[in-house]
Amino acid sequence: MLKIESKDKFKPVKFGDSDKARIGDWVLAIGNPFGLGGTVTSGIISAKNRNLSGAITRYEDFIQTDASINVGNSGGPLFDTQGNVIGINTAILGQSGSIGIGFSIPSNSAKIIIDQLIEFGETKRGWLGVRIQYVTKEIADVEGLDKPRGALVASVAKESPADKAGIKSGDIILEFNGTSIKEMNELPKIVAQTEVGKTVELKVWRNKIEIIKKIKLGRLETSSDFKVAKKKKDPNISEIKSLKISVRVLNEKDIEERKLPKQTTGLVITNIQNDSPINYLKVNNIITEAQKKKIRSINGLEKIIKSVLKSSEKTLLISIYNNQNQRRYIGVKLD
Repeated sequence: MLKIESKDKFKPVKFGDSDKARIGDWVLAIGNPFGLGGTVTSGIISAKNRNLSGAITRYEDFIQTDASINVGNSGGPLFDTQGNVIGINTAILGQSGSIGIGFSIPSNSAKIIIDQLIEFGETKRGWLGVRIQYVTKEIADVEGLDKPRGALVASVAKESPADKAGIKSGDIILEFNGTSIKEMNELPKIVAQTEVGKTVELKVWRNKIEIIKKIKLGRLETSSDFKVAKKKKDPNISEIKSLKISVRVLNEKDIEERKLPKQTTGLVITNIQNDSPINYLKVNNIITEAQKKKIRSINGLEKIIKSVLKSSEKTLLISIYNNQNQRRYIGVKLD
């Protein structure tokens, strides 16, 4: 944000509605590439709702364009053919210069941030306080959903707005304040763009029925991330042949060193075979639930697996803590 004090009169550009921009629409980019001075390039909108690597992408959907954008274009406007700004040029793919793939922050997202900076001098993004993951076909089958959709709640931050409203791990958020959540990555962006302190309705899928929860949003900037902690290995190891992994029982020292909730129970993974159906997990991940039941012993997990193998679906739903103490749900097809 810049404030200009001058006797000169300026005619500001107008923001357009980036939501109405379509793939294939012609656009113009203006900037100062490589310090050459004012430069105009043209192209089309190549894609919308692009995600880039980095923390900001959890809360923004970028417009992709093939209009030449180079070093020095950042902050410049992306115009539609009516002369309205529909994006702010932000990033390029590749470090040596334009290769026809550039990215702009949509004007609708930018306007929200600009208004906040003018009023508060800082950003204020909405915050639920949940860690979420994709709803896979296997998870949708186990949960009785008609198709994979929504955002699966892997964990809920203590004393967060979601925690106070009664949101639980394993819930699937289908709708946020009247907006359907088709995929997991849509939810953080919608929440972040919602006014802090606003009370919203969440449509949640729990135990194969829809329920409504009202939540007063907190502020993202005041939240804290989960911290990584190390744990010590235990020699009491057993093999779960059906999963092709080795595990040991979680103990009190693990809980203390990992700073997990005191009531946590489960099995620590000590080895994963290459052909394991969960070979994408990591050693030291902790299996805490299977089929929504707490795991307290190796025998307990094996009994649940045997029951699943006798079923027609043969789909096992497990809950884990990964090595960053983030909770995740995973659907596993068993042979």
